Amino acid sequence: MISGHPFDDDKLREECGVFGVFGREDAGALTILGLHALQHRGEEGVGVASYNGTFHHARHVGLVGDAFDETQPKPNLPGRSAIGHVRYSTTGGSLAANVQPMYADLAGGGVALAHNGNLTNARSLKRDLVTRGAIFQSTSDTEVILHLMATSRLRGTADRIIDALRQVEGAFSLVALTTKKLIGVRDPLGVRPLVLGRIGDGWVFSSETCGLDIIGATFVRDVEPGEMVIINDQGLMSLRPFNAVPPRFCIFEYVYFARPDSMVEGRNVYEVRKQIGRELAREHAVAADMVIPIPDSGVPAAIGYASGSGIDFELGIIRNHYVGRTFIQPTQEIRDIGVKLKHNTNRAQIAGKRVVLVDDSIVRGTTSRKIIQMVRDAGATEVHMRIASPPTMNPCFYGVDTPRRENLMAANMMVEAMRQKINADSLGFISIDGLYRAVGEAKRDTELPQFCDACFTGDYPTILTDELNDQKSEQLPLLSVEDSSDDLPNAAA
Repeated sequence: MISGHPFDDDKLREECGVFGVFGREDAGALTILGLHALQHRGEEGVGVASYNGTFHHARHVGLVGDAFDETQPKPNLPGRSAIGHVRYSTTGGSLAANVQPMYADLAGGGVALAHNGNLTNARSLKRDLVTRGAIFQSTSDTEVILHLMATSRLRGTADRIIDALRQVEGAFSLVALTTKKLIGVRDPLGVRPLVLGRIGDGWVFSSETCGLDIIGATFVRDVEPGEMVIINDQGLMSLRPFNAVPPRFCIFEYVYFARPDSMVEGRNVYEVRKQIGRELAREHAVAADMVIPIPDSGVPAAIGYASGSGIDFELGIIRNHYVGRTFIQPTQEIRDIGVKLKHNTNRAQIAGKRVVLVDDSIVRGTTSRKIIQMVRDAGATEVHMRIASPPTMNPCFYGVDTPRRENLMAANMMVEAMRQKINADSLGFISIDGLYRAVGEAKRDTELPQFCDACFTGDYPTILTDELNDQKSEQLPLLSVEDSSDDLPNAAA
């Protein structure tokens, strides 16, 4: 039994989406709807917490629609405020204990917390907290934040959050629900998105604007990097509790993670992806008969490539949208054709044609090879691969499920070797400056990059404390069982 789609195994995956509503009697139901719109940011767990004098929770492993459909008991989520979360798992696994929001009773009152991102010193902090007597129930770094809040000497919940977040490294876009407040906060670099919206007299936080659209909320603005927004019955208050640093928003949100209908940091994602395709056509022109997207993530860039090159755009690969999340592969023969469960070629369009395939990225390369072979089997005379991002050469430590560097194809092969491996007639990646041009920058500032692009460049904007400690541990001799301390699991949002 293998869970997941064969194509998804070769994609980078955003790990979380957050949503929050304040000042609406239907806050719980609106939050569930918002999470539907953010489903692409996490498909392995969903949770909602609401407050009406008492905190109420509903947490499930699986999709939003499966957890909150008509066949399930109606969730008891009363109250005028609520927060929600969708997640992917990494090393922590898709455990029910890792589903957010997480809740704790603190000295100043209860708080529910939901977090998008990843703390790069979570394991170090957790080791210290356990040494001081903390008891953890999950492998999520969100629980690390709760423990830091619990051990803070400050009184108010907002102050405790600030105290906790000043001790962490990495990326976080976070929503918190207290007995009186809804709080949204982004890390000083602003790596992950968070927006503020308005619905009637109520307020909304969402990872993306598409979450506002589904409930009829109006976009107000982005929560800015390093900003904490506190909402209560008296209105909205903005704080700047962290040292200001130049922002480094994740550029891969534009390439793949965000929904194409979202506005991210003032840019329409769909238009950016089309512009990426135009830049890609300018940098890697080729004589061909048609441009074919690998659906669905490759579609906008393929439209841009077709526009920039003058080559016809065609739907040469058709996606099956009704594939289940789990399927059985009992034999190698069935395993080899498993890719066709999700995509199939439009033979009538492809046969006898020179084809340009456009996709958002190559991670391990296994899927690209299968797709190219599928297109060749459909009768294509040439298959040229164009990728709407630079080569992915480094893992992400800021909230994305990325393979280790040794499993990233581009980290271990030159482009020509990659081309041969996937059996393409040619292979072209957009350059890093081309990607920056597509999002509206003249080029990448090598001294002070405008975005976080570490997965392409290796230029990480924060200290990677846990990763550095792991590297040191690998160089040390093994301890005996009697001498070893507890081996703490990896923490991930």
